[in-house]
Amino acid sequence: MQWVADLGAATGRSIAYVGGLAEIFAKSLQLLFLSPLKRTRMVQRAIHEAMAAGVGAIPIASLTTFFVGVIIALQGAYQLQRIGAMQLVSSLVAIAITRELGPLITAIVVIGRSGSAFAAEIGTMRVTEELDALETMALNPVAFLVVPKFLAMSVMLPCLAIWADLMGVLGGALFGVAGGGYTFGAYMLATRDALLVRDITSGIIKSLVFGMVITAVGCHEGFTTGSGAEEVGRSTTSAVVISILLVILIDLIFTALFYLARGGN
Repeated sequence: MQWVADLGAATGRSIAYVGGLAEIFAKSLQLLFLSPLKRTRMVQRAIHEAMAAGVGAIPIASLTTFFVGVIIALQGAYQLQRIGAMQLVSSLVAIAITRELGPLITAIVVIGRSGSAFAAEIGTMRVTEELDALETMALNPVAFLVVPKFLAMSVMLPCLAIWADLMGVLGGALFGVAGGGYTFGAYMLATRDALLVRDITSGIIKSLVFGMVITAVGCHEGFTTGSGAEEVGRSTTSAVVISILLVILIDLIFTALFYLARGGN
């Protein structure tokens, strides 16, 4: 029955890991709301983090979601034209992008750019004892490093998701105009008619949670980095893998909840 013991040990480690993520998130909230004197400094650092994590991700997020919009339109048209429903291509692209693929692809792009960078930055500071130096200077590492990242990601990831939604729709419009018999104006009107406010807001809510998860995982992996350069690489890799897994799992949970709340519609 060794597999039972292994399963129990893995479950225990998973629960402890989630507890570690919750702890770092709770400490960040506490420092943000209970340390008014340090809040200005946190916001200043958050602006710097937002430029690096958010603005810097716009080009790759734009290209990725634009191409995904074209792909969805092509694949959807292949099936829809068989039943004479090419007019539904715009609806398919709009709903798939805003509800699911826009926030999800944006989160994965940000994980590769920023989640890994968070783990590498804090992990390197752990190895070189810079975290101990911060504490010696009476600077709380969580307040100095983590809270600004939470603030930046909480703002920038929803903004990136909205931008990704637009780029995905424009990608679908490229196919719609070139091969779907639409004019650009007609495609955008069809997209507007297909979307409901809840389609967009559900994606924004998901992206907000994704941003918090990405930050928590990246920072947690950085703080738990062992000694040596090899451990920094391990932490960076773990941050990417675990973030992607958690983001997809959370996306599944939210999608199921939204589906049930809509009564299956």
